[in-house]
Amino acid sequence: MEENPYLKSTILEVFENQLQADDPPIVRQTFDRLIAEGYSEVEAKKLIGCVLSIEIFEILKKQESYNDERYTKALNRLPKLPRL
Repeated sequence: MEENPYLKSTILEVFENQLQADDPPIVRQTFDRLIAEGYSEVEAKKLIGCVLSIEIFEILKKQESYNDERYTKALNRLPKLPRL
């Protein structure tokens, strides 16, 4: 599957906004944990970006609101990625 550079850039921008705003706090906690576990900043951002992408996909697919519990659980399981 071909990577969409615009989508990738947008997901990383959302991640950066969450990180800077510390909202939700689990994003900063997960980023710091992954770095402490030996992942590079780029790898940690990609992992969190994957979870963010899946959460957005679930919202669109099910036409529902953001689910903080689902997002938090998925971030806590990283580096294991959630399944679609």
